[in-house]
Amino acid sequence: MSASPPPGQAPGSATGFQFPGQFEITAVGASDADLPLQVPLLLEQAGVRLAGPDVRQRISSAGNFVSVTVTIHCDDRAQYEAAHTALRAYPAVRYTL
Repeated sequence: MSASPPPGQAPGSATGFQFPGQFEITAVGASDADLPLQVPLLLEQAGVRLAGPDVRQRISSAGNFVSVTVTIHCDDRAQYEAAHTALRAYPAVRYTL
């Protein structure tokens, strides 16, 4: 008996990241670090193209942290990894998703 593919996925198609493509990336860090402004700048400096102007942010319940999400366009896996590396190198960013 063969397993069915997940909903929305064609039988026999590859799973995981498909490049080139658009991906959401989230940086979480200190709420006083102006991350909604810094995240797009850091990504552009790393040579990663934003897929749109939208920058979404969500502040933690205690107000100490903020998560900032943008959509990026990556031609390959190396560019995707470079985006995470650039954000993680910024001192105010605790982690990325």
